[in-house]
Amino acid sequence: MIDAVLKPVQQPLLSRRYTLEIRQQMAWYWQALVLALAIACGFLISGAILVAAGVPAGELFREFVIATLFDEQSLQGVLFQAAPMIMVGLAASVAFRARFWNLGLEGQMIWGAIGATAVSIFQIGPEAMRLPLMFAVAAAAGLVWALGPLLLKTRLGVNEIISTLMLNYVAGNFLLHLLYGVWKDPQSSFPHSPQFRSFERLPEFLGPSGAAVSLALVVMLLVWWFVNLSRGGFYLRFVSSNPRMAGAVGVPVTRMVMAAVLTSGALAGMGGFLVAAGQEGRLTQAFYHGYGFSGILIAFLARNHPIAATIVALLVATLFIAGRSLQVFYQIPFSMVQLIQAIIVICVASSDFFIRHRLRRVAHGS
Repeated sequence: MIDAVLKPVQQPLLSRRYTLEIRQQMAWYWQALVLALAIACGFLISGAILVAAGVPAGELFREFVIATLFDEQSLQGVLFQAAPMIMVGLAASVAFRARFWNLGLEGQMIWGAIGATAVSIFQIGPEAMRLPLMFAVAAAAGLVWALGPLLLKTRLGVNEIISTLMLNYVAGNFLLHLLYGVWKDPQSSFPHSPQFRSFERLPEFLGPSGAAVSLALVVMLLVWWFVNLSRGGFYLRFVSSNPRMAGAVGVPVTRMVMAAVLTSGALAGMGGFLVAAGQEGRLTQAFYHGYGFSGILIAFLARNHPIAATIVALLVATLFIAGRSLQVFYQIPFSMVQLIQAIIVICVASSDFFIRHRLRRVAHGS
């Protein structure tokens, strides 16, 4: 009788009370595990969609891994695609660290490529310095195109999401104006610029993509140094965490936001240079398509970390190349590849909930 009274009553599962709490901190290895599980979940869902679309389940691993990473031509394609993606991923990461949502990466890429092409068309500088000058002008053009939304944000309070996004259309239409007008190739009469000369193209060492990837990695190391070791990067972490508190303790918030946004525009301009002087060898009308979304995706998955952004860019480039293979052999539309990207983004965004929150059981009667 006494034992029966003292014995705790087992509550039904549905009658137990839980509360949602914000985590103070989660160890980095648990965060990595949660993120890895989210990405794996995204790939499983994507695999199920591809199988439903007609891709044999046994061919998925071969298409995405064996045929893409262990075939020399496909691997070169991945590296070729990854170089500008690293640039736009870094560009998005730097801007997002300053809480400036730069959605104008494609417009800044366009102006970077236009600047590089202008140096080629007007033959500015000696031949030996032509390629470095094209690179510098591309970075400056992307920087200047990012300056407009920056001033609208800091001076007039205009939402940068709207201004940067709308300026993409302005840049795109100006590109078409050039390619269907004064910059049309006089030899073929197609809407693209004349072919760059050999000394105006990235040299081919360690394969066709060697120079582009090497340049992207050097820039990545410089960005890593800036955000992790420099005083500006230290200030930028304050701005990212709490801009008001950063201003209260003496951090030059406006100056750091301006530096981050202009750096972001310059990096995107460099991405345009890599496509024009590396992949295309001329200015084309659709070279920038998809890079803006990819840059945002890369920054989001990498959590704005430069080294992680480089790794994610390689993974996204692999997905692009494998998607092209699926288009050819299984008639999968390119929109399916974009759908896979969106699914992975949603899964990663969901993982952030579990990293930042936890469920705690509330004691009975409290």
